Amino acid sequence: MKRKYGNHPTWKRVIEREYAETYIETPVFKGYITLLHAIKVAAPLNVRYGDGERSIVDDGYMWLQHFPLGQNFGMLTVFDQNGNIVQWYIDICQDIGTENGVPWLDDLYLDIVVLPTDELILLDEDELQEAFEEKIITKEQFDLAWFECERIKRLIEQNEFILFDLSKEHKGLLEKELK
Repeated sequence: MKRKYGNHPTWKRVIEREYAETYIETPVFKGYITLLHAIKVAAPLNVRYGDGERSIVDDGYMWLQHFPLGQNFGMLTVFDQNGNIVQWYIDICQDIGTENGVPWLDDLYLDIVVLPTDELILLDEDELQEAFEEKIITKEQFDLAWFECERIKRLIEQNEFILFDLSKEHKGLLEKELK
């Protein structure tokens, strides 16, 4: 499993950055949020979903990450330089924690991308299957990944996945703290 940190410390593509993080405990969200502002990048990063390609990192982009405690997922919201949401990227994970104050998640391979058009894209099913077959993860971890993925997909389909609604609000909270 890959451990992903909220501050992306080894990401060389981002050559000038600002970063902020905080802990939030409200009736609807308990956990950490981080905001990475990519002021200057060495090169833009584009991804392809189906027939379309979209930019997920460029000068001025912001990455807001949610690390909800007690859950088996984390969420990244990508904002372009104009503050528009490019995509939501949900990582199914084994655990969430902190190291030296920086939140992290242990990725369980399976990912859900949701575009502002409401298109939902499931990613890396093959990586999850391969990790299971090669005994990198257990049957329990494999089942957890699929259970959590299906649970989140249901919440999204029922318009009950609250983090989508919190993205802009939480970005606004952290923008004041960027350094």
